[in-house]
Amino acid sequence: MARLKGGDPFVFGRGGEEVEALRAHGIEVEVIPGITAGTAVPASIGIPVTHRDLARGVTFVTGHTRDGTQPDWQALARARTTLVIYMGLGGLQRILSSLQEAGMDPATPACVIENGTLHNQKQRVATLGTLSGDGFASPALVVIGDVVRFARVAVAVPTAKAA
Repeated sequence: MARLKGGDPFVFGRGGEEVEALRAHGIEVEVIPGITAGTAVPASIGIPVTHRDLARGVTFVTGHTRDGTQPDWQALARARTTLVIYMGLGGLQRILSSLQEAGMDPATPACVIENGTLHNQKQRVATLGTLSGDGFASPALVVIGDVVRFARVAVAVPTAKAA
């Protein structure tokens, strides 16, 4: 028996929970990791999640939890890393507002990418203050940070000012 998952099953893919459950039932498990969507999907439109001059780190975070708790958006806004938000489409406006309330510049480049790396991929590039998920569906990633300005799409992205 095999269970195929795209990407890396241990990055917001419930792979750890599934392995734990299978082993508890005495079922042998082999995991063959893939490349996480958090790096592959942004790269598919030219976005490097890190860049020596713009983003010295990347933070992968979920925008949706089982119990409804939220990440510490204030800490994430202060971290000054690229944010890659998995499962954030449903709460996108709340996330964008929370980051702005935490002090992140509304002019920070941001994008949403649906069905990343697939033939029906679509994306919208905007800013933290103007991004909308209208017309998008899951699965989708949200990428926020100065590196989004490297996106190869038809929409021009204003350059955020370095602090």
